[in-house]
Amino acid sequence: MRLPRLPALPVVPTQRTAWIAAAAAPIALVIAASAPQAWIVAPAAALALLLVVVLDGLLAGKLAVWELAAPADTEVGEPTPLTLRCQFASGVPTRIDGALEFDPRLDQGGRAEFTLRADPEAQGYRGIHHAQPTRRGTAAITHAWLRWTGPLGLGARQVEREQTEEIRIWPDLSPVRSSELQTFLRDAQFGLIARRIRGEGTQFEALSEYEPGMDRRRIDWKASARHTRLYARENESERNNQIVFAFDCGQAMCEPVDGLPRIDRAVSAALTCAYVALKSGDRVSLFGFAQRPEVVTPFINDARAFHRLQSAAAGLDYHSAEPNFTFALATLTARLKRRSLIVLFSDFADPTAAELMVESVGRLVDKHLVLFVTIADTEVEEFTAAEPADLATLARSVTADTLARQRALVLQRMRRLGVDVIEAPWDQIGYRLIDRYFAIRRSEAIG
Repeated sequence: MRLPRLPALPVVPTQRTAWIAAAAAPIALVIAASAPQAWIVAPAAALALLLVVVLDGLLAGKLAVWELAAPADTEVGEPTPLTLRCQFASGVPTRIDGALEFDPRLDQGGRAEFTLRADPEAQGYRGIHHAQPTRRGTAAITHAWLRWTGPLGLGARQVEREQTEEIRIWPDLSPVRSSELQTFLRDAQFGLIARRIRGEGTQFEALSEYEPGMDRRRIDWKASARHTRLYARENESERNNQIVFAFDCGQAMCEPVDGLPRIDRAVSAALTCAYVALKSGDRVSLFGFAQRPEVVTPFINDARAFHRLQSAAAGLDYHSAEPNFTFALATLTARLKRRSLIVLFSDFADPTAAELMVESVGRLVDKHLVLFVTIADTEVEEFTAAEPADLATLARSVTADTLARQRALVLQRMRRLGVDVIEAPWDQIGYRLIDRYFAIRRSEAIG
């Protein structure tokens, strides 16, 4: 947004001026003690310094115009450039500093300070701060400051302006745009229109002669008896499966992992897998909950409507309270009218906190296929593997090992209930989830 011409503001002293005044104070005290009749020297020197500050500030120049450029949209975790540009009607400032105040979700601390450099192309000055969004939502930039000093660095002039820019912070979709994923999907869809896809579904497609290595369960014994040779069934791969990505937005999922909340890591992985599922012909829905269900989307069956999932995921909020698994998963069960794959992203701190979660997830297994996804706690692993150099490190390692064992017991209990479990570092969750999705789809376990 381009701002109008600003009136000149009074000159203010710089930090250099403050240091000079502080250094001159002891000298003034010595003069007052040794030669009281020369007391006039101190106020005269102060007045002279004040005049130099004012003159230096006037020589700094007069601001003509300035502007703040910020993108309207960005993604969580992605560098976001915030640019200040300015031009001066007169004078040659020696140093120009800019400062911005904004919503803390746009960058840690909610404030940025940077120096503006000469920009030959624009015949002015430009400074850029690369913000690192830490949470989804709408972040407002509220104030901007510009400060420039004179040739001596003693006097400075400063302007302040309220800003109205807002930046929408979306989930991170860099894995969806990655060249590796796009190449994989393009190769996977090659020839899709010209032929029907054969796989291990339930709809009969054709008979083929049995070859070593095929699944023996695919042998059609009646057809083999008629032809006195072994024949196997080839079924058409099933499509139109229902997949629900459910997100726990409670306290445990708001804890940071490598600089970003776990829920944001989970959203990126889920949207990547959802994009692959839409390209594969399945139907996808999002479900977010904390103490009550908050985000519920209809099933999307077209990759061109992927933006609807992205918008819904951006609305997943952060909560400091424990989630209500019983109410949320019961609501989800009542909404689903056919067997579906439910991918649940959640986390837990101890077996007691996980008790209600395990019971609620166990009730889902009777009607649906459940895939539980959790991000491995690398910090606990580091504490466990730490060398016991002192007593404090040893105690921390023992505590971390106890937590890791308790976590493993909870996950093992869920596996015994029939829940498929993925536990991996945050940067591997997306790929592991896609691999597991294709394995489930090939086994036709959803329908």
